[in-house]
Parts: sequence; C-alpha cells; structure tokens
Amino acid sequence: SANNWESKLDVYRPGSATTPRPTLIYIHGGGWTAGTKESSALTFLPYLAMGWAVVNVEYRLAEVSLAPGAVEDCRCALRWIYRNAEQYNFDLDRLVVTGGSAGGHLALTTGMLPTADGFERTCPGDRGPGPVSTEPLKVAAIINWFGITDVTDLIDGENRRAYAEWWLGNLPNRVALSKQVSPLTYVRPELPPILTIHGDADPIVPYDHALRLHKALDQAGVSNELFTVPGGGHGGFSGEQNKNIYASIKNFLSEHN
Repeated sequence: SANNWESKLDVYRPGSATTPRPTLIYIHGGGWTAGTKESSALTFLPYLAMGWAVVNVEYRLAEVSLAPGAVEDCRCALRWIYRNAEQYNFDLDRLVVTGGSAGGHLALTTGMLPTADGFERTCPGDRGPGPVSTEPLKVAAIINWFGITDVTDLIDGENRRAYAEWWLGNLPNRVALSKQVSPLTYVRPELPPILTIHGDADPIVPYDHALRLHKALDQAGVSNELFTVPGGGHGGFSGEQNKNIYASIKNFLSEHN
C-alpha cells in the first residue's frame, strides 16, 4: 500500500499442488502508464499447462506514482512471494520472472536489483517497530520480452519516448533516477540467467536495448540468450514466431531452472 493505493496480485496454482512448484512471476506492460494484470492472464497459460504456479502482479502506474513506484511494487511482490512461499507452495529455488515492454523492464529490475539498493523499503511487513527484512531476494531466471534496458535513453535524444517522459515527470533528479531504474546499471557476474526476446523492427522499445543488454551480460560472464524476431515489431508476433519463441523458452528453462 502506497500513495493511498493498494497494489494487489493474483495467485494461480494447480489444484492438486501439495509440494513446492516452480513459479512464474508475471508483470504486465503498458509503458508504466497503462495496462492491467487481468488483461495479460492468457499470456501465462503455457506455464499453467506445465503445472507451474503463477503470480500475476499489479503495480502503481504513472498516474498514481512516478518512478520508481512501479519498481518498488514489483520488488515488494517478490518479497511477498518469499514470505508466503510455504502457504502457497512456491518453490523459491525455481522462481522465474517475466513480462513484456515495461513489464520486461520490471522483470529485469525485479530479478537484477541488489537488496542493498533498498527499493523494497516500503514493502508491507517492513513497517512498524520490528526489524527490517534483509534477506536477499533472488530469482532463478528472467525472461525479458522486449523490455526497456536503458531508461535514460528514452527521456532525451533521438529515442525519446512519451511514456518514459510521463513516468519520470518533472522530478528534479530525473536523469539520476533514470539510471537508477535502468537494468543496464545492474549488470554484474552473479546475475541469474536472462533470456531476451525482441523484434528487430520494434518501434516502441528500440531493438538496440536488447543488443546492449546482451553484450553487457556477455562481457560480465552472465549466462544469457537473445532471441531476435526478424522483422518483428512490438509484440504481436505471428503464430509461427511464437511457436519458435516458446520452444526457445522451454529449452532455456530446462537448461537453467
């Protein structure tokens, strides 16, 4: 709960689950300014079909809170999963976080941010006179669908985008904050494996964001893959393209999860 607004999540799990299940954390897109968790429910059907649990996350949009509100909410969702793993049979060793566009960006920050950076200081359960939770939050893998990796690139220059301008607003520290919420800032050797899916003709999130992340992860020695959709735009891929993408996802998860 923040800015007088309650962020919620939905839990989907196999009815027969009596032991910990691999769990997908799904974060919807919409440029941090639009979208709902409900609108994305069909997207994670392939995981439910595999017997996974799914946590579908809601977060503050720009009209409720400017950056970094969305990042904070998604990190708090991850902490909620840790706190409630036993009750819902979440396997904390097999957490995979995913999302598309702004959801891809938030999937990256959720899985890449160090706990020491404090983006979860406002999480429920860390309030009051008791001690603050300091256990590290980790995921087993990240699947990034055409997510923003360099927010600073979108607030100035030729790649400037209206949705990024709205999310950062007129904050006096907007440039410093944009770097603080950019996944490229957090590339380091101990990160979980990352799969990025991006169309090379994407008009909304520059394909260069995927290329730069892939290169930086390679240089840091992080296990990662880049699945390029030739001629692909901002999602809306064909049935054949999606078939190939999900085959790649399945192989990626079998190797790393």
